[in-house]
Amino acid sequence: PVVVSSASMVGMEGTGCGALLRELQQIWAEVGESEGEKSKVLSEIERECLEVYRRKVDDANRTRVQLHQSVATKEAEVALLMATLGEHKLYLKKDKGYVSLKEQLAAVTPVLDDLKCKKEERIKQYYDIRSQIEKIRSELSEHNDKGDHVNSPAADEHDLSTRKLNSYQAQLSTLQKDKSDRLHKVLKYVNEVHSLCGVLGIDFAKTVNGIHPSLHQNGVEQSRNISNSTLEGLASTISNLKAERKSRIDKMRDTMESLCHLWKLMDSSEVEKRQFSKVISILISPEEGITSAGVLSQETIEKMEAEVERLTELKTKRLKEIVTKRRAELEDICKNAHIEPDLSTAPEQTNALIDSGCTLCILLKYYLDQWLFSYNCDSLAPVPFRYY
Repeated sequence: PVVVSSASMVGMEGTGCGALLRELQQIWAEVGESEGEKSKVLSEIERECLEVYRRKVDDANRTRVQLHQSVATKEAEVALLMATLGEHKLYLKKDKGYVSLKEQLAAVTPVLDDLKCKKEERIKQYYDIRSQIEKIRSELSEHNDKGDHVNSPAADEHDLSTRKLNSYQAQLSTLQKDKSDRLHKVLKYVNEVHSLCGVLGIDFAKTVNGIHPSLHQNGVEQSRNISNSTLEGLASTISNLKAERKSRIDKMRDTMESLCHLWKLMDSSEVEKRQFSKVISILISPEEGITSAGVLSQETIEKMEAEVERLTELKTKRLKEIVTKRRAELEDICKNAHIEPDLSTAPEQTNALIDSGCTLCILLKYYLDQWLFSYNCDSLAPVPFRYY
């Protein structure tokens, strides 16, 4: 009979292998196979079975090692992500009893996936806040960059905690308030510059472009520069415009005073006065109350000065006519009295004095000449003299 090892027989009993072995023994009996050959075949079968078992054990062991590595790797990732996100909640609960590697892997995988999603969302939040911070900083800078070169948040991926996120949010809130305050101040300054330029008849666009071109840009997409230099430039411009306004008001009031005196002296018509009536009514207002467009323009000043010059020339012409007439009257008086009139009252002298603006001296001298002459000539009555 064929001798089969007890271990092999035990392993084959009750299995398909036992049936095959019995079938093989039956075949050998019919064939008349020798005992040596049968033992050799059974030894080969046993060896091959052991090799199959060994391969299966090795495969199972590799699977176990891989599962150990996977679980360890994922748990390490979970720990790192929790530290990065500043999470203190314990996601992985250790059971008191035995837990297989597959169960451990099944438990840690969804936790890891959830933390990865949280990390991506947190990175987006960081990037959004950092983008806003950089944009506002660029608006506060002297160069007004567009703020599109925000650094990648990769440098911050080691710390994506809510604590740091809240710190950035607080920083953003502070910058937003500063921006709002500055923007309000810039708009207030720009409006004031616009108003002053309008009153003075000065080119507004050219004025603000000299401070910063963004101050005259139109459209929602345009970002006004709100840096310190812009605010200082606007404040300085407003101060200069106010000084110019005061200078022009003083100059125009002096000119208007001369104009009113000339109107009264020359008995000007209402038609002549009407063209300056609006300016007169505005100039009597307080300085801050003068807001009409162009009322203090250089053109208005030149127009008033031209009118003063015209009336002054007309006054000079009339004075010369009056003096010439009085000179003729004086010559007649002197002729009747057989005396020569004072040479200082000659037309050449009086016209020179009138051209120099010394009209009061001329009129007073004429009055005295005539009064003294009448005093020394009892036969002659004083010549009446009307003051102009």
